[in-house]
Amino acid sequence: MTSQKHAHLIEVESAAELETALVEPDLGNVVVQGIDLGPFEADLRKSVVEGMTLIGCIIEPDLLVHLVEQRAIVFPRLGDRPFDTCRRGLYSVDDLYGGFDPSDISTYETTLDARVYAHWIRTGRVTGANVVETLARRLHDHSITDALADFVEGRQIVAVMGGHGIERTDPQFATVATISRQLARNGLTMASGGGPGAMEATHLGAWLSNYDDSTLATAITMLAEAPTFQPSDRWLAAAFTVRQRFPRRSCDDHRSLSIPTWQYGHEPPNAFATDIAKYFANSVREDGLLTVATRGIVFTPGSAGTVQEVFQDATQNHYETVGDPSPMVFLGVDFWTREVPVLDVLRSVGAGRRWLDLVTVTDDHAEIVETIISSPHR
Repeated sequence: MTSQKHAHLIEVESAAELETALVEPDLGNVVVQGIDLGPFEADLRKSVVEGMTLIGCIIEPDLLVHLVEQRAIVFPRLGDRPFDTCRRGLYSVDDLYGGFDPSDISTYETTLDARVYAHWIRTGRVTGANVVETLARRLHDHSITDALADFVEGRQIVAVMGGHGIERTDPQFATVATISRQLARNGLTMASGGGPGAMEATHLGAWLSNYDDSTLATAITMLAEAPTFQPSDRWLAAAFTVRQRFPRRSCDDHRSLSIPTWQYGHEPPNAFATDIAKYFANSVREDGLLTVATRGIVFTPGSAGTVQEVFQDATQNHYETVGDPSPMVFLGVDFWTREVPVLDVLRSVGAGRRWLDLVTVTDDHAEIVETIISSPHR
């Protein structure tokens, strides 16, 4: 069996897809994720499975022995954890917050999101986890990356980076939501790090993009009953109240992507993103968010994390590691030129490079929208 023969992999993520794949006698180029193989045991025993890859599947012991003996590659499920090491899609709010009742905020602790965060703390956080736990986390994050690749295909994504501490009552919260709503109305997919503050405003704007303009002010007034994400249960309850009053009208409504992490699990993911790629590894999450934002990034005032993301994005643009440079748009002239003068560094580093022409700093949200919309698709 040569590597060239199986250079093209067939990814199987459903029973129907596996049934189709089993038509071929040689399954060496097939990768199966998260499927119960019990109903297919007879067919698998008749097939050539050398090189076949099975990730997180349910496999009876006798069949497992056969597959391993026939040189299939098997990654186990690594159970006894609140999270699935082999998801076949991104999370939704219902996945992470299933069972949460905004009228009984104590139910927050029973949600999947809260239980996984508690498990993450209990098993050593970032540096104290044992080798099996870290492997389980990596397998989980690998499946999220795979699902994320499926989601972003064919989409034009704009990311918003900014401070998690922006309160819902801050005028900047409304500004970010307005920018996001307008970009979503122009067919762009909005993305963020998925937490509170400017990130929540990003997804709120996309969520309400099919409602009239007055709805945004109403929603923000409702959210203001819990202006900060602490305590997280009250903050989440206010968001669920807005979701219930202004639901998505169809599955075709504007979708938005959030990419949070359990490393910052004390900041729960906001409830307005439709598709959530939640990771354990923060470094993978940050780089991934910058990479998928092919139509540009809007930087709102933030702290150390936001500044780090500025230079990560500048590095991608400078070396064109993921293709042509994309716009870097900074909201807040005074902040980015006086309080945190990163623009001086960018101009020095980018002198003579074409990506520097894509840097804009402004206080005008309409200019931000026009800059992003008029930029070429990378």
